[in-house]
Amino acid sequence: MFSIVDGTSTHIDEAAAIWARATAARDGDDDVASLAEARPVISRVLESSPHALLAIAVNEDGTAVAFGALAPVPGVDATAELHYFGVDPDRWGRGAAGELLTGIAAMLRERGFDTAELAVYADNDRAVRLYERLGWRRLGDPVPHARSGRAEQRYQLALHPAAGS
Repeated sequence: MFSIVDGTSTHIDEAAAIWARATAARDGDDDVASLAEARPVISRVLESSPHALLAIAVNEDGTAVAFGALAPVPGVDATAELHYFGVDPDRWGRGAAGELLTGIAAMLRERGFDTAELAVYADNDRAVRLYERLGWRRLGDPVPHARSGRAEQRYQLALHPAAGS
């Protein structure tokens, strides 16, 4: 069991460290980005809007184990983009990702958002299965990521599902 907290002003370094370790593990890369390299990735999202959010999953001892960095989509009413999402690789498969995504949906609803969107590498099977299991729906076809060229799939989650759906 994890607690989900708003770490926007308190957990940037922890989120950046998780992001560095998680992306290296996902990509099979032994070279983990330094905190100085990873911090700006998270900070850019948080500085993009006064309504940006850094959601953190913490374990029983208060250690951050997963994060989501979100911001409103410019020009799109009531839609938030999950720009970065990561789980400490030592915690993969222990439920933190699902609990955090469920917590993020609740936090966004409380803040007046109707929809959440994200993009994920189409070959990231673990993440794709999780998003689809939690009700995220594919948007369009995969497109090449601007830097890596890897196929990236967009997903959307209705935060206020219609009755009966």
